[in-house]
Amino acid sequence: MSDIPLSGEKVGPGRMILVVGPSGAGKDTLLAGVREHLTGVPDVHFARRAITRSAQPEAEDHDTLSNDEYRDLADTGEVALCWEAHGLGYIIPANCDDAIRRGETVIANGSRRALASAAAKYRNLTILLITAPVDILAERLALRGRESREQIERRLSDANLELRETDNVVRIENTGTIEEGVSAILQALDLG
Repeated sequence: MSDIPLSGEKVGPGRMILVVGPSGAGKDTLLAGVREHLTGVPDVHFARRAITRSAQPEAEDHDTLSNDEYRDLADTGEVALCWEAHGLGYIIPANCDDAIRRGETVIANGSRRALASAAAKYRNLTILLITAPVDILAERLALRGRESREQIERRLSDANLELRETDNVVRIENTGTIEEGVSAILQALDLG
């Protein structure tokens, strides 16, 4: 589905940092802090995802596309990465690959469902796993008010909080302040 090189040559020399973790881990909040800290750094880019849902003020800022648009892009491979999760289609745009080919770094909010494709595609892939204990995740999800208690319990029972058999994983336990989480990410990824 995605633009995985057929010749075996992976996209590089730059780096793809794919951010994953369970709902409620604080990925969007920490990424916003990292983005703010790296404003003006010319060789670090933040991917703007396209998702098959309408934009919501309290959720991630993203581009919206229809299910048909998602299928067309995924089928033609004119994307950096794509996957489906929770009944939605997600796309990391193809221009991210251009930045990586120039030797730059792209930070993208991803999914475990995209890990195999990303590992097959990128020469320099780092997985940033942002997580937290289940009780903290449940509390954060409840505060969002988007899901019922039963939906939250189901989501967390399906959540795998660890990555096994995956290389280049940087794990951030997001239980402190936003500033502490951002600082940990910047230090672990050697950014800024």
